[in-house]
Amino acid sequence: MCAAPGVDLPALQEHLCGLWSRKEQEELRQFLASSFSQMQEPLAGLLGFLQGWLTVQKGKSSTLHQFILTEFMRWRTSNPQASLNGLREEERLRLQKKALGLLTDSHPGYMDPLLEIYQLSSLKRPLLLEHVDFLHDCCCFKEALMFGVKVELQKDLDMEKMCVPLILLDKLSLAELYVREHPDLQQRLVSLLDSWCEPNFNMQALLSQYPDVVLSKHQTDQIQPKLLSKHVFRLMEKFCIDPGLCSNSVYKRKLDSLRFLMYKTFGEKSMSEENWRDHVQALIEGNTELQVQLVQLLVKHCSLQTAAQWAAHYNLPRNRLPLGVWDKIQSLSRKKQLEMCFVSGPPESWTPLQSDQQKYYQLPLPRENVLFVESLDEVKQCREAVLKPGCVVGIDMEWRAGFGTVSSQRVALIQLAVQERAFLLDLCAHAISHHSTTVNFIRALLSDKNILKLGYGMSGDLRSLVSTWPELREEPMKMEGVLDLLHVHQELQRCWLGKKGCRSVEVSEGPAEKGLSLLVQQVLGKPLNKTEQLSNWERRPLRTSQLRYAVTDAYCLLDVYLILSRDPKAFGLPEDLRSIPSAQLAKSREEKKPKEKNKQSKRREARQKANEPHSMDDCLKMTSEYEGPTITPPELRVVCDNMLQGLGRFLRCLGVDVKMLENTDDHKVAAEVKQSVTRC
Repeated sequence: MCAAPGVDLPALQEHLCGLWSRKEQEELRQFLASSFSQMQEPLAGLLGFLQGWLTVQKGKSSTLHQFILTEFMRWRTSNPQASLNGLREEERLRLQKKALGLLTDSHPGYMDPLLEIYQLSSLKRPLLLEHVDFLHDCCCFKEALMFGVKVELQKDLDMEKMCVPLILLDKLSLAELYVREHPDLQQRLVSLLDSWCEPNFNMQALLSQYPDVVLSKHQTDQIQPKLLSKHVFRLMEKFCIDPGLCSNSVYKRKLDSLRFLMYKTFGEKSMSEENWRDHVQALIEGNTELQVQLVQLLVKHCSLQTAAQWAAHYNLPRNRLPLGVWDKIQSLSRKKQLEMCFVSGPPESWTPLQSDQQKYYQLPLPRENVLFVESLDEVKQCREAVLKPGCVVGIDMEWRAGFGTVSSQRVALIQLAVQERAFLLDLCAHAISHHSTTVNFIRALLSDKNILKLGYGMSGDLRSLVSTWPELREEPMKMEGVLDLLHVHQELQRCWLGKKGCRSVEVSEGPAEKGLSLLVQQVLGKPLNKTEQLSNWERRPLRTSQLRYAVTDAYCLLDVYLILSRDPKAFGLPEDLRSIPSAQLAKSREEKKPKEKNKQSKRREARQKANEPHSMDDCLKMTSEYEGPTITPPELRVVCDNMLQGLGRFLRCLGVDVKMLENTDDHKVAAEVKQSVTRC
């Protein structure tokens, strides 16, 4: 054991342990300060003490050691002679090498204090690089990377060697720290992750290069292309990387978007073909692979004729076409039916179709009461109508869906609805889009506590608005007089949960209602028509159906608020709807309430319950709130959709009659199966 000059090391260690175990920290501080002062060579003494301590307490907690280092640094502020500056070059280098060796064997918490006390960054780079290699060879990947970052060795190290093991071990955040101040390394890191998203990439071959890296199932799941591509897009935005350098991730996202658009249009049938065509053309433009994928999807979801028309439109080579498409192209060419018809139909009426009037909530405003704002004079007219004390304003915003893009969403339209009137602010109009008059108007509206602003999920709208107008970030505004009906809706759902007599929601064809449409259905009786939700909101002029949708989304907020505020108790809500906190705030308040039982009693009860015998009947009992009759497993018939096949298999083991959907079945098939079983 290396002795600390001027100090009886074993006695010092024994006394320190006694003080530490009794938590006599003030006495411990005084004792350490006295011990440091008695050392003939404090820097050498500290190293000797730490090295000796590691020998006798190998593998134990180093909290006390870190405390000692912290106290040494505190003591050194009033004892400046305890520094390397007054030492000879040979002695200085000897202490630094000894401190560097201590980093190898010690706890990672030693790194920062020893780097500062012994000025390890001033060592010659070959010595520092040798130490990093040693740590890496010892499989101390995190310590090697952190040391390299702290002494700024990134330019001299192999980025892949330093970062890949940690990325595989689900520590990508450390790799991000490694490249933080180095744009060239940032680009290399993102390109590396993107290369792992290549369809034919052999992950097993990569893992074979790192035999010492043993992955858990969770860590293996984190390096799948789906999650990796998400990280690539996040880092592209964070580091401002050119998307052209990440072709694999961009292609994957665009292909996923293309599949989503096919499902929305031809599966769910919730998107018009005009909207679908608009998005698809922008998505696949200039990319032959995506154009081939589109034709394959059209053969599957639409028709051979449509697939042939798109294939001919993009002049795709014959050897890339699905079976039958080339013959169909030849047939349509002879009949002169090959050209796609992009001609729009007759002008739309402001009044929707009779079938839509019966099915959806209807906007009570005539067209002449809707002003499309695209000039400064119209902005002033809108301002005069909206900025009135006591006014209630419905607010919504629209932006183009960013299928396959990296950039943040930019608002294209702001909808403002007041009683009997609505205004659509066109942020694509150059005359008003970034003019101070428009920005100041919206700032004044959102910060006026005397005007009640209604929205639904306003946080997302405001994020997009800040991306559109950076000045809102540079000079933040204080939001006042805002009621987010999303929070009201969440409270409404909590109040209705498990209560008898609550308003039911009919299950109809198509996807289940959600979000604002569900709230409108629950309060006003009919849902919203969301066909135009994923429109291209940057196209001009907007179609009549787009204008109607945009106004409806803002105006329905007024009608919902009117009904709820007339008799809040009928809906289980407080008198003042603005007193309803957000779900996150309500949860934090709930956590702050005093608990009736402490953790130990809860654990004791849990252990007691775990030791009690349970029968099959006990496992199938309902909660105490359930008042209906109990049934045996064979009497229960269940339909599980394709996301709940595991549950279905478990229920079958209990004797329950279970029908499970196939992976290719749509979710709404579950309702159809249920209805057919009920009729039987």
